[in-house]
Amino acid sequence: MTAPHTHPLRLCVRRTPVPGEMRVVQRVALKVPSKVDCIEEAVAVLTRHCLSGAEASSRVQFRLQVALSDALANAIVRGNREDADKQVYVQVDLHPDAVNIHVTDEGDGFDHASAAETLDPGSLDSPSGRGLFLIRHMVDDVHFNTQGNSICMTLRRR
Repeated sequence: MTAPHTHPLRLCVRRTPVPGEMRVVQRVALKVPSKVDCIEEAVAVLTRHCLSGAEASSRVQFRLQVALSDALANAIVRGNREDADKQVYVQVDLHPDAVNIHVTDEGDGFDHASAAETLDPGSLDSPSGRGLFLIRHMVDDVHFNTQGNSICMTLRRR
């Protein structure tokens, strides 16, 4: 029996200083293919870049990983509908006291204001809502663009 053929994940990571921006130490940019099996490695790469050179508690690391995982899953599955021709774009601005994460897909977007996000027992079988619920409880601030295809999350380094 032969092992299943796996393809190496190809991520494009750029880590650059932000010119003219005094409070941003670094900006990390990442393009992720619209494949669910890329999420784990993308989260690992982003976490490593976001927390390098900074002291971070295990609580901050956990919250960062959960928020990134759910935002990427939503972008890949719901936004891009796992279309191999589409990408998810992640931009992280690393500040001394916080991490700002932008996750943008190439989908049509959604109305985030009307999205269900409860964990009521009656809605546990619902195919949506739990990711946004987790994101909102893991980070300190969440915003969406007007189209609904980009989420901005702020996590303080405390």
